[in-house]
Order: sequence, then structure tokens, then C-alpha cells
Amino acid sequence: MAQLEFNAELAAQMEVVYSRRDLLRRRALVHQALSAGPGDRVLDAGCGPGFYVAETLERVGPDGSVVGVDASAPMLALAAKRCEGHANVSFEEGDVTALPVADASFDRALSVQVLEYVADIPAALAELFRVLRPGGRLLLWDVDWTTVSWHSEEPERMRRFLDAWDEHLTDPALPRTLSASMREAGFQDVEMEGHAFVTDDITEETYAGALLALMADYVGTDEAQAWATEQGELAQRGESYFACIQFRFTGTRPG
Repeated sequence: MAQLEFNAELAAQMEVVYSRRDLLRRRALVHQALSAGPGDRVLDAGCGPGFYVAETLERVGPDGSVVGVDASAPMLALAAKRCEGHANVSFEEGDVTALPVADASFDRALSVQVLEYVADIPAALAELFRVLRPGGRLLLWDVDWTTVSWHSEEPERMRRFLDAWDEHLTDPALPRTLSASMREAGFQDVEMEGHAFVTDDITEETYAGALLALMADYVGTDEAQAWATEQGELAQRGESYFACIQFRFTGTRPG
């Protein structure tokens, strides 16, 4: 199975997903750790539909600026629309392993659930190191999909489904090695923090519920649709359960 294709249809789906409660919680955690302030210049590498860009603009104020980079033109179109009316924002189409921005030009950089799709992690981290000024701060956020615990009355089908879903990622367990990779890339003060996303009520407001239809559509088999139907039935009976750990990493480029 191939990776997800970030086309116009998926961009529209993600626009909805990003507005859900658990995704709002995650964005708050990201902003707290990134700690962008007035006057900062910030890069969002893999900006998607631009939620982080728009919210960061409010934090850096008119004396700061934000640049969003993404490989998907449909995602960039949504991001640009979301940030209309701001003169201190720009968007570039590009890849995290070849960022179309100047050396040492940012005070902060973030990349949320992007690197788990990237084959060459050293190249991506080298680019993020390059674009930060000395003393600049990097924030990465990725999911260890091997931590997913998801109730089903057919556990073997559940396992087959999750294995098929993992095929859309380059490294489903990237957080296991990311701290070491950041240090190897030259970052200092590297810190990792895990955040549990758990629910016994899989609604669209939860991380699992928001992604349920997307996951079933990606796997695209009759068995996947049967899995999605079962999850809906479990929710109606109050028998849902989902848990996973998402990881936040921070580091700085030496001054």
C-alpha cells in the first residue's frame, strides 16, 4: 500500500479533522512548548491546512512573521485562505528535506506529524538545523503507532487493519529513535515528552474518532468497512476504548 496522497479530497478531510477537540488539545500543547513570542520568525515545515500558522501569527504579532512550507498544493491553498489579511505570512511549496528558505532565518521551527512520513530523517533534521538561527528552537511532534491499543470484538481483524494502516507511514515507530537522531544532527537540550490520547467514547471529537473514516477509506477493503461499522456499534453500546501515545520533542541549535 502507498502513502497517503495529500490531494484536494484529503485536504478537505483534514480541514475538518483539525477542528476536533483532541486536535485542539494537541495544538495547545505544541504552542506551549514552541513558546513563540512577539517578534519571532517561525517556520512550519509541513504546515498542512495552516492551523498552526494562523495561530502562531497571533503569537508573534505584527513584528514577527511565519512561513509555511508543504509539499501539497491543495494544503497550501487552504492554509493561504486561512491566513488571508496578514501581511507577515508566506507559503512555499517544498519538502522538509529541501526547505526553500534561507539559512539561519528563523527563531522557531515546528513540524507536526510530518517526519513519520519521511524516508531520510538525517536530511530533514539537517535542513531544520540549517534554517534555525543560533539559539533557535525546534519542536517536533510524531506518533508512535505501535502504542495504539484499540478495543475490538475481533482482535485479529483489528491487528490486520492497524498493520494495513501503518503502511501509509515510512516509520510507524519514529519516536523511538528521534531523540538520538536530533542529537546526531547537532541539536542540544533535546527533550522528549509523551502525551496520552485516550477515550472510552469514540466520537468525532476524539483523535481516534476524527480519523476513523479516513483510516477505513485508506485501507479501502470490505474488512476495513466492517471494522468501521463495528467501531460505530461499540460506541453506541458504550463499549469503546482507544489509547495511544504521541510524542513532543524539542531541541535548540547551539548559540
